[in-house]
Amino acid sequence: MAAGAGALLAGPLLAACDDEGEQSSASSSASASSGGGGTATGGGGAGGGGGGQVVFLSTQLAPAAEAATVRNQILPGYSGSASFVPTDETGFLTRVRAQAQTGSGSISLLGALHGSMSTLRAEDALMDLSDRFSEIEQRGYIENYLQLARFDGQGLFYIPWLQATYLMAARRDAVEHLPSGADVNALTYEQLTAWAQRLVEVNGERVVGFPAGGNGLFHRFLQGYLLPSFTGALNTEFASDEAVAAWDWLARTWDSVHAESVLYGFMQEPLRLGEVQVAWDHTARLKEALQATPEEYVVFPSPTGPEGLGFMPVVAGLGIPKSASNPDGAWELIKHLTSQQALATTLQETGFLPPLSQELDVNLDPGLAKLTGGVARQTSSNNAVLSLLPTGLGSFEGLYTKVFYDIFRRTVLEKGDIRAALDVEAGQLQAVLQQAGASCWQPDPTGQGVCQVS
Repeated sequence: MAAGAGALLAGPLLAACDDEGEQSSASSSASASSGGGGTATGGGGAGGGGGGQVVFLSTQLAPAAEAATVRNQILPGYSGSASFVPTDETGFLTRVRAQAQTGSGSISLLGALHGSMSTLRAEDALMDLSDRFSEIEQRGYIENYLQLARFDGQGLFYIPWLQATYLMAARRDAVEHLPSGADVNALTYEQLTAWAQRLVEVNGERVVGFPAGGNGLFHRFLQGYLLPSFTGALNTEFASDEAVAAWDWLARTWDSVHAESVLYGFMQEPLRLGEVQVAWDHTARLKEALQATPEEYVVFPSPTGPEGLGFMPVVAGLGIPKSASNPDGAWELIKHLTSQQALATTLQETGFLPPLSQELDVNLDPGLAKLTGGVARQTSSNNAVLSLLPTGLGSFEGLYTKVFYDIFRRTVLEKGDIRAALDVEAGQLQAVLQQAGASCWQPDPTGQGVCQVS
C-alpha cells in the first residue's frame, strides 16, 4: 500500500457523508444560523416598482458571517423590504411543506440546492416561472442549468442563482511542458497522463496532485468526472468495460501523481508551496492560491474522456412557492439577486460563482476572474456530461462513497485486478442503493424505482 494510504482509508467518510460540509467549503450550505431573519430595505433600482415585503428562506449563505453579508451588502438595492431567514435542509423542507398544506404563508422566496428544489417540484410546491423568465433571459444563464430547473418538463421552476464546481489549476511554468498538440483548455485524460509523466522528467519528482486525503473531495472526481467521462453514466455503467478503462487510466496515471495526494485535503496550499504544479479540486479549495498570486496560475477545465467532459456542478436556485404571499415581490427580489452587481458582490464576499455562460461585466479580483473564466469554459463545453451530486441517499451516502474509495484502494494503491474489484463492489453499491431506496440521478437515465447497477 502506498505511503499515507492508511490516512485516506481512515478518513474518507468524514468528507463523504457530510454534504453540508462540502458545500460549506464552497461558501454554500452549512448549518443554520441561530439567529432569526434580518430585514434589508432598498431604495429602488431592483427592477422598477415597489417589491413590498418578502420573506426569503434559504439553505444557502446560511452561516452567520455569510448571512450578514446577504443582509448588509447583497439585499440593499432591492426595491422593497426583504427578510433573509437562513435555515438548514430539514428546517427548510418542514417550513415550506407546512405552508403548502395551508395554502398560504409568509414565505415568498426560496433559496436552495437543486436537490431540495427537485423535492419540492415533485410535491408540486413550486410556481412555474416560465412566463417571467424573458425579463432576465438575456443575462446568459448556462443552458445545462436551465434544463435542470425544468425537471425534464416544459416549465421553469427555479432561476439558477449560484454555483460551485471542481476544475483544474496549474502553475504557469508547468503549462510550458504540455505534450505536443495539447490545448490546456481541451485536455484529454491521456494527455493529462502524458503531461504528468513529462513533469516528472522535468522536475525529477511527481508534481500533479489530487485531494485524496481524509477531508478531501476526491470521491467527487471519481463520481462526477472520471467515470462519467469514460462511461457517460455512473451507477448504470459501474461495472462496464468502459469503467474498467477509467480505473485503468487512474492506476496508470497515479504512478506520476504526488505521493502525498492521499493526505491532501485542500489543494491550494500544496500549489502555493510549490509541492504540486498541477491540481484538481473544488473551486473554493483553489481560491486562496489564485487570489494570492493570480499571475502565477492558469485555470482550466477538467479533462475530456471517450464520452465527453464529465463535470459536477453544485447549483443553487431561487424559487417561488405556490403558497407565497407576495410572488410579485419575490420575482423582483430574484431580479435583484441575479443582477450583475449582486452576483459580483456574492462572488467577492462568499466565493459562490455566478451560473452564467459569460463573465461578469464588473471589475473582479484577478484571481476570482481567472476562476470564473475557467468555470465558464468548463460548463459551456460542447461535449459536457453533467453529473449531479448523489441524491436520495440520505444517511447512506457515506456507505455509497466508501465503495468508490474501496475500489481506489484495491485497484490503484494496491494494484489489484480491476474487473474483480468492480464485480465485487457492484453488489455492495446495489445494496446501498436498495437500502436507501434511491432512484438514478444524472448522468444516469432518471426514472422511478431503485437505481440498478450494471
